[in-house]
Amino acid sequence: MESKELMKIAAQACEDKRAEDIVAMDMQNVSLIADYFIICHGTNERQVQAIARGIKEAAEEQGMVVKRMEGFEESRWILVDLDDVVCHIFHKDERNYYNLERLWGDAPSYSMQEITPNQDQV
Repeated sequence: MESKELMKIAAQACEDKRAEDIVAMDMQNVSLIADYFIICHGTNERQVQAIARGIKEAAEEQGMVVKRMEGFEESRWILVDLDDVVCHIFHKDERNYYNLERLWGDAPSYSMQEITPNQDQV
């Protein structure tokens, strides 16, 4: 599966769990870490965990393996490593503090509407 398709699946999983302010960052020309970062947040620890679980389940349904999930117990910043796509699920307070969008500001970023533009027409 191409990394762009995996990014869309992960972003949709975030949307399905009502994650807020979902952003995909194209890291291909910026970093060797991953092709895409997905950044989003939840309003409480339980929602942050639900988003992370949703990403894991969506990836596994497509036959993908979650390489690593970090921070699940604390649920303030969960990192889900899907190899070419790394998902950062924050608690709202931590997202504002770490501000990864600014840190990786050289990377093009896309909102959920840009990731799945035809979603409203379905």
